[in-house]
Amino acid sequence: MESEGKAWRDERQLTIVSISYPFAPVALDPVGGAEQVLAQLDLAILRAGHRSIVIAPEGSAVAGELRAIGSVPTQIDDSARANAYRTLTKWIAKTMEQDRPDIIHMHGVDFGAYLPAPGPAVLVTLHLPLDWYGLDALRPERPRTVLHPVSLSQARGAPLGARIDEPIENGVELASVPARKRSFAVALGRICPEKGFVDAIDAAEGACIPLILAGKAFPYAEHQLYLRTRILPRLGRACQWIGAVAGQRKKQLLAEARCVLVPSNVPETSSLVAMEAIAAGTPVIAYRQGALPDIVEHGRTGFIVDCVEEMIGAIWEIDRIDPGECRARARERFSLEKMTGTYLARYEELARS
Repeated sequence: MESEGKAWRDERQLTIVSISYPFAPVALDPVGGAEQVLAQLDLAILRAGHRSIVIAPEGSAVAGELRAIGSVPTQIDDSARANAYRTLTKWIAKTMEQDRPDIIHMHGVDFGAYLPAPGPAVLVTLHLPLDWYGLDALRPERPRTVLHPVSLSQARGAPLGARIDEPIENGVELASVPARKRSFAVALGRICPEKGFVDAIDAAEGACIPLILAGKAFPYAEHQLYLRTRILPRLGRACQWIGAVAGQRKKQLLAEARCVLVPSNVPETSSLVAMEAIAAGTPVIAYRQGALPDIVEHGRTGFIVDCVEEMIGAIWEIDRIDPGECRARARERFSLEKMTGTYLARYEELARS
């Protein structure tokens, strides 16, 4: 049986179509975690000898074949969503007809609005809290459709009637930049209310430590309002906003930070930022939300806290955390190769089913 499976893998090249969230360009180092996971899988698919097609917005940087659906609109509203869903539905149907994919891998929270017609197996990665998806999306009627959460914590919150498979946990590249600690904290990610960056500003101010805020606000009215009214007025010498960071600049920022603050006020399903920080040898101080207590080992790779006051106290205690221990734990727990290998094996299993 094992030799038959090996022969099948050696002889069978799969065509895998990845479909991104329609309002976020894909890149290896984007603002959003879902787009980062998709980009890493796109690269892994090619390295495994398979064909990778990515349906994503203009401006996406992929290793495989990009089918661009248009640029991200300046404002994301109901009209923009309806237009994006129509465009995606047409692109998916066209790709199914022309390329006859073996697997379609969907990453958007709104995947139910453009789920393809019956045919090839569909794998959906549920990147966000499960109550952000409609229940109908979590129990799809389409045959050969499987849903994978990204953490046990997320899976435990599945509503009654949801049909989900085992979690496939995220992984990140291990840092290659030496950890040379400086006296500033970092908060990194999408600038939006649920990330709680106002609490990060309050905590850094209370602990008398400079804060560097890195990330961008997406063109949702609520996100832009949060940026204008809650973040921009707080900027100054003690708190800088440097916009989105990527590549070597991001690695350097994480490696030099004294700590990374993750004051999320929603149940995080995972946290690539926390994983990357720990991999860079930088301890994380995070709220007790969703999977964060599973990622951050309290007293070992950072601290789990419940409020701004506790975050201030944790900043004062952060030098107790050993950067070398953080890196060692990241090597043991957050392997990018494990994540991509699990997905590749799942693709082959679904293609044969």
